[in-house]
Order: sequence, then structure tokens, then C-alpha cells
Amino acid sequence: MRKLLIHLKKSVKFISLIIIATAIIIGAIAYIYKPTYSVTFNGEFIGYTKNKAELQNRINEYIEKGDGGLTAFVQIDELPEYTLCLLNKDVQTNDEEIYETVKSTGTPYYHYYAVAESNEEKAYVATFEEAEQVVQQLKDKNSTNKDSITVVEKYEATLKEIVTTEKIVSDLYKEQPKVEEKKVVTSTVKVASAKVNTSNKKVNLGISLINPISGTITSRFGQRWGRSHTGLDIGASKGTKIKAAAAGTVTKSGTSGGYGQIVVISHGNGVETYYAHCSALYVKVGQKVSQGQVIAAVGSTGNSTGPHLHLEIRVNGVAQNPLNYLY
Repeated sequence: MRKLLIHLKKSVKFISLIIIATAIIIGAIAYIYKPTYSVTFNGEFIGYTKNKAELQNRINEYIEKGDGGLTAFVQIDELPEYTLCLLNKDVQTNDEEIYETVKSTGTPYYHYYAVAESNEEKAYVATFEEAEQVVQQLKDKNSTNKDSITVVEKYEATLKEIVTTEKIVSDLYKEQPKVEEKKVVTSTVKVASAKVNTSNKKVNLGISLINPISGTITSRFGQRWGRSHTGLDIGASKGTKIKAAAAGTVTKSGTSGGYGQIVVISHGNGVETYYAHCSALYVKVGQKVSQGQVIAAVGSTGNSTGPHLHLEIRVNGVAQNPLNYLY
């Protein structure tokens, strides 16, 4: 037992000596050397870093975001490799140089938008909102190319010149060609007198009508000056374009006594519209017209006290109150 205790004491002393020696050696190494990572890139040594995680995180962030602005990401084909080593404390690390070396091999890709006309890219903006503004402004201006303008999202290694929406709209805008209506040579036409729907009850026309002009109602349908006024007078300046209230076929276009220059359109099922006192006529008998098509211009021909449109709606020859359908 005594021999065992003596042996145990000797073992403890020996282990203690080993621990002390190890601590001394580690301390000496730590005093002289520091744990460092050597960095190789594309097979070549490019320096040392003491914190590989911090350096790699910085490189990763550059790959994901680049230097900001319109950069979407940066393509880097190779990443640095790190090897732990012990270096003399006098050896300097060069994280910034390593970062710049890796960064210099990257290819930035940019994110922006192209405004194209008929699939041909014309200009470039930074955001989708700006591209939408260009499209909308061209539509608002009724540019002739408004339906051929598209927006293309771009991810490119080459950044095109970014310009303002105002410049793009100015460059792309194309004015609608001015259409001059050809006046129809007028001839004398006969317009039959109309019976009047004195009940003022609305008759189903079977079609929908639009207002032929915008203006002020100056005289209504019904009794006027001791006799029936078979239509509705809408005051407007001379030359105001008159549009067909509905699609149909022109049955009269010419001059007729008190009506002055007049256009009559048949819409089928006995429904007709009359446009009187015109200053110019743009359609001829037998011509098919669409709803909204310009057929004449406001004037003061015939028995008229000033520029206005006299509008009649007749069903089987009976004049109806236009206010039951329009204005």
C-alpha cells in the first residue's frame, strides 16, 4: 500500500511537469506566432487573413448585391480557399487586397428595363414604374404607336444609358395624322314633313344612340311658336364635327328648304336620325356609316337664327322626343 502511494505521488508530479511544460510551450508559441489563414485564389497564393468568415461574408455580399445601384448580382467563377497556419506575429494580413483581387474577376449583371417599339429596344429606364409611365403617357397623348410599345425586363452584363421618361416620351411620340373630311357637293333633296308623337311616350328603337355633338340645348321638342318643333336644337360653334348617333345608311345628303344642309341616316326597322342646318356635309347617299363617324359640321343654313344642330329621331315617319334617348 505504501509503495502504491509513493508511485501515485511520483505519477502526479510527472503529469504536473508535463502540463506545466505544455503550457509553457503553448504560451511561447502564442507569444511568437498567431493563428492565420493563407488564402489561395485560382491556384495562386494571394495573402493571409486572420478571420476567414468575415472576409468570405464580405465577398458573398458583393456577389449578391455588387456595389449597389442597378447591379443585380456579380458572377465570380472561383472562390478563395483558406488553409489554417501559424505565422510569426510580424507577418501582416492583407484582407483588403484579397477582397479587391477576388472582386476584380467578377462580372456585374445589371437589372433595368427597356422600352421597345415593335419589339425594337428604343430606350432604357431604371424601374418598371418609369417604364409604365412612358407607356401610359403615350396612350394619353394618343400617339400612333401606342399599341406597339412594350416593356422588356433586362439582366445584362452591359448597362445601357438610362434616360428620363420625359425624353423617351418626346422621342417616341408620333402624332396622329390629321384627317380632313372631304365635303360632299350638295344637291337639293326633299324631306317629308313628320307626324309628331304628342304623347311623349318612349318608343323602343331597338338600338342605342350616342350624342352627335356636345353643346347647349337651345330649343326642345314639342310646341314652339304655335306649332310643333319636331326635333331638338343643340347650340355649338360653327364647324363643330357632327357624329352619327348610330350606325346606318345615308338616305339623304343635300339642301332642303328650311332644314338647310341636312343628312338623314336610316338605322333599320323604320328608325331614322336627321341632322339639319349643317355648314358642311361629309357623306353621300348610299354610304354606310359607323356610330361616332363624322358626317357633317354644325352651321346655320336654312331657317336658323345661329349655329346649331337640329336633331330629329323618327320612327316610321313619326318624330320622337330626342330627350327620351339622348342628352
